[in-house]
Amino acid sequence: MLGSKKKYIVNGNSGIKAQIQFADQKQEFNKRPTKIGRRSLSRSISQSSTDSYSSAASYTDSSDDETSPRDKQQKNSKGSSDFCVKNIKQAEFGRREIEIAEQEMPALMALRKRAQGEKPLAGAKIVGCTHITAQTAVLMETLGALGAQCRWAACNIYSTLNEVAAALAESGFPVFAWKGESEDDFWWCIDRCVNVEGWQPNMILDDGGDLTHWIYKKYPNMFKKIKGIVEESVTGVHRLYQLSKAGKLCVPAMNVNDSVTKQKFDNLYCCRESILDGLKRTTDMMFGGKQVVVCGYGEVGKGCCAALKAMGSIVYVTEIDPICALQACMDGFRLVKLNEVIRQVDIVITCTGNKNVVTREHLDRMKNSCIVCNMGHSNTEIDVASLRTPELTWERVRSQVDHVIWPDGKRIVLLAEGRLLNLSCSTVPTFVLSITATTQALALIELYNAPEGRYKQDVYLLPKKMDEYVASLHLPTFDAHLTELTDEQAKYLGLNKNGPFKPNYYRCLGLPRNQGHLGSDELPALELVFASPTTYAYMNSEK
Repeated sequence: MLGSKKKYIVNGNSGIKAQIQFADQKQEFNKRPTKIGRRSLSRSISQSSTDSYSSAASYTDSSDDETSPRDKQQKNSKGSSDFCVKNIKQAEFGRREIEIAEQEMPALMALRKRAQGEKPLAGAKIVGCTHITAQTAVLMETLGALGAQCRWAACNIYSTLNEVAAALAESGFPVFAWKGESEDDFWWCIDRCVNVEGWQPNMILDDGGDLTHWIYKKYPNMFKKIKGIVEESVTGVHRLYQLSKAGKLCVPAMNVNDSVTKQKFDNLYCCRESILDGLKRTTDMMFGGKQVVVCGYGEVGKGCCAALKAMGSIVYVTEIDPICALQACMDGFRLVKLNEVIRQVDIVITCTGNKNVVTREHLDRMKNSCIVCNMGHSNTEIDVASLRTPELTWERVRSQVDHVIWPDGKRIVLLAEGRLLNLSCSTVPTFVLSITATTQALALIELYNAPEGRYKQDVYLLPKKMDEYVASLHLPTFDAHLTELTDEQAKYLGLNKNGPFKPNYYRCLGLPRNQGHLGSDELPALELVFASPTTYAYMNSEK
């Protein structure tokens, strides 16, 4: 049985927002706006996680009460109030979830075990903006074990697990996040992480680029003191390349998104499993025989298509890149333009990292009860703002499920208001996230310990040896046994017996990109493998 329904008609001006002006910023974040004012705060400065108007301010899921966490006075058991979560009393439940996640994150636990004798992140002050889940909690606590101080906010207003955020706050981590934040809440939480008297961050861990953009725009002097940025999303990496191209990136950055361990595992396998989970939890639909169009055939698109095909769906693919398009064709999918199938498909899934992939024209032509959702990080792929018009009626059916109804009675089913489906509406496989989280941790160690001048003010890819090391830490879970090269074989291939086994320019197919450094051209080839002696020593220490 479906939950209670709330029906409302959005007035004509509610989707129109003014751009935030940093030069004459009037909104003071230590002076909270009224509840009404908070709902109408301006559009996102980076137009990523909060690009379109969100109805979260109008109705959000509440597990206990309707009071905003910003209106609560909460303290953890140690007396600290340097956090803002939904309910600190949920900490014990969140701790159990974190303990479950630890069992599926062997590499991070291995790094944590090694940290008993050395602290490669001692002195690091990391400000992070990622999805706050049990898996992120394991990463944060590992970074703490490695010697870092952390402050954290959420990169998505719907993906935070309130009980996990409470557990982190109880453990002493300054966390500012809760599920169902408004747009104003989103930026307020980021600002609370950054704007702290007596605390200067020197490292950034970002997912989407919102945190990096906020510090760059609002705190330029602070940004110049950052030692390194680690970014894991297509959207965030794209922004870093834009800053670099314009000569405005004044700190080195590590592109985790295009590392092999991120592309080949998180993007592919995570989405292959979580797309079905997200759709099933929100719609209870059967996939067999359904016609689905997947926009984009990068690693995320490949995972979505493989899962839906295995369930008996008829899958179409749209793609701009001829290489990815050819892969789709050879994998047995029909390559189409969206306009060619929009009237007949039952489900539309976007995963391109682009904007306006699904426009109002497409939405108008969709069949009745067509399901529309997004598997990319940013909520810019579906033009949700165009649906906030007087002639359309919005009807909340259940959590993260809206019916948008046309005057003739046609309706589409919009999931998570166009935001990331899997983390907004379901969960993701912990083991796969362990691979990405370990890569992030090593990237932070690398940038933090790199000698002065080793990395210039540009965007870099992780060395392949680091990718291989992350993969090797996860093999014992499967009782896997690697074959070792003989001396003769290694000499024949021109490789070191211990790797790296792929050249530094090797990257997976799916998201071709020519920007960014594979390493520093001025450094010898050996140094491309390990830029930092500290990282080298840490990765080769005894387990």
